[in-house]
Amino acid sequence: MAEPTRVLVASRNLKKVEEMRRILAEHLEAAGGVEVVGLDDVATFDEPVEDEPTFEGNALLKARAGVAATGLPTIADDSGLCVDALNGMPGVLSARWGGPPKSDDRNNELLLAQLSDVPDERRTAHFACAVALVHPDGRELVVEGRMDGRVIREVRWSGGFGYDVLFVADEFPDVTTAELSREDKDAISHRGRALREIAPLVAQLLA
Repeated sequence: MAEPTRVLVASRNLKKVEEMRRILAEHLEAAGGVEVVGLDDVATFDEPVEDEPTFEGNALLKARAGVAATGLPTIADDSGLCVDALNGMPGVLSARWGGPPKSDDRNNELLLAQLSDVPDERRTAHFACAVALVHPDGRELVVEGRMDGRVIREVRWSGGFGYDVLFVADEFPDVTTAELSREDKDAISHRGRALREIAPLVAQLLA
């Protein structure tokens, strides 16, 4: 029996790796014999500093580094929260908005402080995500996804990750994205939309 094709998801965030694996699974299983692995499943290598000014640039940076280090087709994403009242920030700085070391709690506290005097009607925001696939033969794909909504005034619930506990999507205005079921979040999330778009392209490229 042939060994499955391994595809690397260039992330150590176990929740993110599982989210990607789950959404990609349907299409990659259709391609036959594909195993999705994370950074913790391969030999350690020096990961690049995410210093590009765009989500697409950072996603490609990480995917190219994964291919160079492992020789595996590599999928990487970069995503963040873009708040209209903050001129699109934190944007590509979302994960380290509160300063080092990275901390979701500190990021959320800082964001709430920065928006403390912003009225509800101006707290609109969107999550953006770029997902890149880089193949060892040099082919590259990038797709983008978006989820619109608003930032509320207090942390609600402890599930999800990042800014989920502060964000209410337009499609589910009564709950934060942290409070959504896995299925509902996958259906509307920026990452879910981007992954569903790129998954059949990944399957074609690996066929």
